[in-house]
Amino acid sequence: MKKKIILLLAICSVAVLSGCGDDEEQEAPAAAAPQIQVVNDTPAISIEDKAEEPVDDGTHDGLYRSELTNEWISEDIKDQRPIAAMVDNEKTALPHYGLSQYADVVYEMTNSLANDGITRLMVLVKDWEKIERLGSIRSTRPTNLVIAPEWNAIVCHDGGPFYIDDYIAKPYVDNFSGTFSRIDNGKSREFTEYICTGDLDKNFQSKSDVSKTYNEYYKGGPHYNFVKSDSEVNDLSSAKGVKDCTKVELPFKHNSSKLEYDPDSKRYMYSEYGQKHTDPGNGDTQLGFTNVLLQNTRYVKFDDNGYMMFHAIDFKREGWYITQGKAMPVIWSKEDEVTPTRYYDKDGNEIVMNTGKTYVALIPDDKWSGLVVE
Repeated sequence: MKKKIILLLAICSVAVLSGCGDDEEQEAPAAAAPQIQVVNDTPAISIEDKAEEPVDDGTHDGLYRSELTNEWISEDIKDQRPIAAMVDNEKTALPHYGLSQYADVVYEMTNSLANDGITRLMVLVKDWEKIERLGSIRSTRPTNLVIAPEWNAIVCHDGGPFYIDDYIAKPYVDNFSGTFSRIDNGKSREFTEYICTGDLDKNFQSKSDVSKTYNEYYKGGPHYNFVKSDSEVNDLSSAKGVKDCTKVELPFKHNSSKLEYDPDSKRYMYSEYGQKHTDPGNGDTQLGFTNVLLQNTRYVKFDDNGYMMFHAIDFKREGWYITQGKAMPVIWSKEDEVTPTRYYDKDGNEIVMNTGKTYVALIPDDKWSGLVVE
């Protein structure tokens, strides 16, 4: 297992910059990437390939439970791969379009050690045919190219530093880069790219080797271990170490993101930069989540420009699962790129998650103590 982790996380030396279209990335130094060796000092735990299928009570003809949210959606897109859109989270990029309307799962993670640890969002969307406007779209990082394959998702971005090159080349990584619509919003060019109606269909037509449907790297089944019926709710009342949680303050200094529990909708509502995160493309609806997953994650610094990578593949790391106004300590593990990240309670049982949207934060291990869960 140690050898496997070393191979997965090693970054090969490269001699040139990526030829992608993100202006901020083209200035990255063309030096060789450092050789990284990670030694795992904890034993591996057994990780199942897929969760148990939820029960269909027979009243949902033509529908199936989404593998991303457990919600009932059209069976016509059951085999359709989701996209993983890289959304700029700099204040200048706000307001974001489409997240409250189309996002099924949203990842937030430190994008750079510079600028007080600025974050970027990776937005998973299953029913991407409905997208009218999503973004703005920006560059990707190696961490995203390690996580997106566990969803068999197609990464939608605009370039990236040369550190991504070896990951883009992996057979289980598909991507569309710099091929989306430009909208004149009065901002500089790097903040004007959005996924708009028809953009993804055009990308699939021009890149015929990228399949719209799940391919051989897809593990199959629900991504998380969801509740099994419409009436079932996991309120964490019997979980070990559970505590009340109506507020989560992330230790992301640049944007000060936080989640506040709304007891009426039973969702955690997202804010950043001291304001509610609202979506003008969806009637200024605030972004909210049924499930919150927080991961204490190791990382490696690449260079003095702030480029870095999380060790998204790791074992027996601490975290939190938060839902229904409660927080439960968990342990997370991820075996390889195409295997889903799994979350376990203190007894070693995979946690049961509620139906709905999920927020996932990868938090640097040296910032974990600054996390507020109360």
